Amino acid sequence: MSTNGHVFGARIRNLREAMDLSLRDLAERSGVSAPMLSQVERGETSPTLAVAERIANGLELTLSQLLRLDETDGVSVVRVAERRRGGGRRHSYEVLTPPLPGLRAELSLHTLAPGAATGEPGDPPRHEPGSRETAVVLSGRLRLTCAGVAHDLDVGDTVTFDADLPHHFENPGDEEARFHAVVAAGLRRS
Repeated sequence: MSTNGHVFGARIRNLREAMDLSLRDLAERSGVSAPMLSQVERGETSPTLAVAERIANGLELTLSQLLRLDETDGVSVVRVAERRRGGGRRHSYEVLTPPLPGLRAELSLHTLAPGAATGEPGDPPRHEPGSRETAVVLSGRLRLTCAGVAHDLDVGDTVTFDADLPHHFENPGDEEARFHAVVAAGLRRS
């Protein structure tokens, strides 16, 4: 078997394990037998395109994503001018990570005017179940309210919390506040 078969098999195994799936779980999700999946993961056989597409579907990917046809050398650079931007005058944000399929974490830069907030206290969670968020204060002061409990943060402070709980950031200070936030998606299960 070629080195490419081993690389492809290892990619499937790594993706499966990252989703906390057993071979049997992936077999059920994809319709490909566990023995066949095991052979593919070990690089002992190469799947047909039809089988590879079923494996991709079981991993919640497109065939192109699984085969990495949509990637070049494995490095993605997001230039300042290419950042996805959102928000308004009082709360703006920029997504710093590329919009790659299957990417399970997102890094963003937020700017809050004095008195502004990322959401209202009663807003529903914006992240999928099992997500975690980590934020670091770059300038100004922040207050994270998560599940009704407030946490005051100063420059350099970092906070990590369950992002599927109701939460919002607010700027209680009299100067602009900036922070980075990383949201890591929860495990996807069927």
